[in-house]
Amino acid sequence: MREGIAIAGTVAVDEIKKVRKYPNSSELATIQRVSRSIGGAVSNCAVGLAKMDHELPIEVIALVGKDEKGLFIQDQLATFSNINTKQVHATGVTPFTDVIQDLTDHSRTFFTYRGNSHLFNENTIDFKSLQANLLHIAYILLLDSLDQVDDEYGTKMAKVLKQAQEAGIKTSIDIVSESGNRYSQIVPPSLAYTNYCVVNELEAGKTVGIELRDQQGNLKINELRKVLVRLKELGVQDWVVIHTPEGSFGFDGLHVHSIPSLAIEQAHIQGTVGAGDAYVSGVLYGALKGMELPQAMELGTAAAASSLLAEDSTSGIKPIEQLMNMYQQYAKRETIEI
Repeated sequence: MREGIAIAGTVAVDEIKKVRKYPNSSELATIQRVSRSIGGAVSNCAVGLAKMDHELPIEVIALVGKDEKGLFIQDQLATFSNINTKQVHATGVTPFTDVIQDLTDHSRTFFTYRGNSHLFNENTIDFKSLQANLLHIAYILLLDSLDQVDDEYGTKMAKVLKQAQEAGIKTSIDIVSESGNRYSQIVPPSLAYTNYCVVNELEAGKTVGIELRDQQGNLKINELRKVLVRLKELGVQDWVVIHTPEGSFGFDGLHVHSIPSLAIEQAHIQGTVGAGDAYVSGVLYGALKGMELPQAMELGTAAAASSLLAEDSTSGIKPIEQLMNMYQQYAKRETIEI
């Protein structure tokens, strides 16, 4: 009997550097504080889920480097007894990200070295030994080998997702946020073999060619329903969810749901690295446990909010009961009707 979740794809080390204010070109900025944490979807989601539920079976499928950063990642994952790392293999150089956090507005700028991520390909996952009933793969647009064209399925990523579904495993995808116009070509083939698509507003909008923020950065509320429906039409079989700082918006094929974000005071926000992965983890946990979409979105909202209370990706995430209480007890932003 299949049980739990497998998380495959991008793993990295986050080198977090806090500056008073992000500099303009050619200007100097003094680093106020330096810290290190695990990063990337695999590390963030695996550890986040392990902290939510220490009995949940979690399988990690990733490539770490044969270097000090790779050992750091493996040591961090090994601290959780319910994380299975049998499909973590050492090769090449560990990816890392310099995360520059502006202390003025808590915005983040990322400088990523992809390292061995291009080596993660269609043969990396051993489906015969996989025990999970849900496979989450991230990120599309960052795993170069899986972004390659496949004559039958559109992309290699789509082929892997199809293999998972044929093995009786539900699938979930995430996308990396980047500038450029690759979304509409590379993302849609995978959606035809995706059960759960949980992405932010930039990724969702670029995938279907509809911008979800105006030039002033305001959320284009009237376009949200259209984007949700369009993503579902591209083949997502169960849930489409778009998460934003203002709130999250979901579509299960029958109903559209709007869940407000928690109103965390700015003074309490220690960092925003990994909030998106925390949100995804909460929603996928809800899916695994048979929750309805709105309840899963509430859990994702609380997980994302809790991650803001620590400067790294996962330290702030709490057990599932505390997260559910957190959503009920904290003040919320105004619900956005779409």
